[in-house]
Amino acid sequence: MARARRARPSSFGPPWLQRRLTELLPAFPEVSLCVAFSGGADSTALLAALARLPRRPRALRAVHIDHGLQPASRQWGAHCRRVARRLQVPLRVRAARIVPGRGESLEAAARAARYRLLAAELEPGEALLTAHHEDDQLETVLLQLLRGAGVAGLAAMPAVAPFSSGVLARPLLGVARAALTDWLRGQGLTWVEDESNAQLRPDRNFLRARVLPLLRERWPSAAATVSRSARHAAEAQRLLDALGESDAGRASVGAMLSAAVLRRLPPERRRNALRFWITAAGALAPPAARLEEMAGPLLEARQDTQPLVAWQGAVVQREADLLTLRAAAAPGTPRLPEAAWHWRRERTRALPAPFGTLQLRSDARGPIDLDALGSTLVLRQRRGGEQLRPVRGGPRRTLKQLLQEAQVPVARRAQLPLLFDRGRLIGVADLWLDESVQATADSRRRARLLWRAAP
Repeated sequence: MARARRARPSSFGPPWLQRRLTELLPAFPEVSLCVAFSGGADSTALLAALARLPRRPRALRAVHIDHGLQPASRQWGAHCRRVARRLQVPLRVRAARIVPGRGESLEAAARAARYRLLAAELEPGEALLTAHHEDDQLETVLLQLLRGAGVAGLAAMPAVAPFSSGVLARPLLGVARAALTDWLRGQGLTWVEDESNAQLRPDRNFLRARVLPLLRERWPSAAATVSRSARHAAEAQRLLDALGESDAGRASVGAMLSAAVLRRLPPERRRNALRFWITAAGALAPPAARLEEMAGPLLEARQDTQPLVAWQGAVVQREADLLTLRAAAAPGTPRLPEAAWHWRRERTRALPAPFGTLQLRSDARGPIDLDALGSTLVLRQRRGGEQLRPVRGGPRRTLKQLLQEAQVPVARRAQLPLLFDRGRLIGVADLWLDESVQATADSRRRARLLWRAAP
């Protein structure tokens, strides 16, 4: 077992990565890749190996998110620029503003801000690559287990998932952290170390520093075997989703569900069907206690009552025999009155708090074709049911699905200004653009839409 562990680091490198990307991305190498580049060892190894692939992708670039939480964060950005120049990879640095919500940890707020910026940065059809590896997967599974997660949580991080206007791929999930650092040293490349990783208050750091060394001492192959368990859980979840889709389909009455049909199912299948119905609509999965309440008391209540169950951002209510799902509006939620934006006269449009400011900035490489825009855009907030086509030639997607996949916090979703052109949704803040206004190689006037969120 020890001999196999020593042999693993030599397997990582450009040829191995070439094969892995071919497995994950069917169109590879005819794809554009964007790397989430922190400057740490993991993302440095990923970016360097990508830059040295035997067959280069259509395009390769990197994005560094400066969270501004550490005194050395600007130095990390400068380091990333130096590495990117050495590898001849274009790099864009984006600054994040971290404002934790009520009851939200700083780490969770930073993660949400990072993915929001990455989602906004991703071009239509582009694949975002992150450097999560086998040891990260082990930590994630253990954290989910300690939090009482179900099968979906124990499946941890998928190798490929829809994200923003493209996909999110994690090609290194089968590679140990030691393999990446050994390869980097052999290449003579340097990386930055985040001193906050030594703080034991965050659960992940505590696991990494105190618990995992003991686990590996007793079970050297723990990361590989737990990753295998995560793959088994992911397979089981796909089967549960298929069963949930079938049960919810039989109970469906348009967008609603029949309580009578659900009551004929065993309790565990009721819960599974409800969970599938809720998440397929783009809402966050309810906590176990709320799901139990829906599958039991809500379904069994008298016909003349209108019971409801609410959780973060959503409400399920029964009226007579039908269950409806809707977004939950917090008390005092601000509204964005429908407003016209004459963008040719004013390229910057300030909106009432907390909806921030929109700007159309001319950019020779921008994703928007200005000639495809009408002279007046209409701005408003979400009302439900909005759809657009973020990938040229791809399917129309509901805004709910896109927000869920991009992991946009519920509180942030209510603040996103939507842009309409002649009755058609063409933009969601600076996150997604409809294909009807996306620039092509023949576009003469191009621009980039920037959204500055309110503090």
